[in-house]
Amino acid sequence: MPTRRTVFFVSDRTGITAEMLGNSLLSQFEDFHFHRITVPFVDSPEKVDDAIRQVNATAAEEGRRPIVFSSVVDEAASEAIRARADALTLDLFQIFIAPLETELTAKSSHAAGRSHGIANSHEYFTRMEAINFAQAHDDGVATRDLAKAQVILVGVSRCGKTPTSLYLALQFGVRAANFPLTPDDFADHRLPGSVQGHVPKLFGLTIQPERLREIREERRPGSRYAALDTCRYEVREAEALMLREGIPTLDTTSKSIEEIATTIVHRAKLARHVY
Repeated sequence: MPTRRTVFFVSDRTGITAEMLGNSLLSQFEDFHFHRITVPFVDSPEKVDDAIRQVNATAAEEGRRPIVFSSVVDEAASEAIRARADALTLDLFQIFIAPLETELTAKSSHAAGRSHGIANSHEYFTRMEAINFAQAHDDGVATRDLAKAQVILVGVSRCGKTPTSLYLALQFGVRAANFPLTPDDFADHRLPGSVQGHVPKLFGLTIQPERLREIREERRPGSRYAALDTCRYEVREAEALMLREGIPTLDTTSKSIEEIATTIVHRAKLARHVY
């Protein structure tokens, strides 16, 4: 059985920064099972005390100290956590701020919420617009304003178009639409009329038929839609159609949504905004 360790992500805002970097580091330790606890909005002395009590109670209960990833900006609060928490505390903010201040010969603002707040209202609303666009142009439901899309994902049903579109919008602020390729398109040997005028923006997703069958089987068990021969036919025809049209494609079978979205941004040369 993997060794179990408790990990706290403590932040004065959302905790996303601590979670992202902390989980990246923890992923290198495959023989451990990490019980993760996020404690956000630790932005007052009382909340700092509460967070420390929670960490110390866990240490006493489990008989070993937890690991704390902290992204608390306030120096006094950060020092209190390091000094009083019975834990291995990795202060993700203080580790990097001091060397940066030395290099830039400037003091940081020590302002909380810069990474995942609304410090830049223009970029924030750009991201909201991208999310609304992705939702409105999901699965070919709406074809108006496709000219405003930065990328249009095409592929067979259940190959990952919808989650990728939403991830592109949420993480990178990319206006992404997605459109399904169906047996009718394969019979006509051409792209759907709605996207024919946008070929330079098209990016194809494909998937191995066996994996597609598993995904469709969960949605519609025992259906013709989920049958392996159906999946093989649709994947084969979709790949042939995208090849004829010169559409760049990506196999999503063994890739995470983060890898899929980042590859699309890179290969399509889209402006990358990280929030």
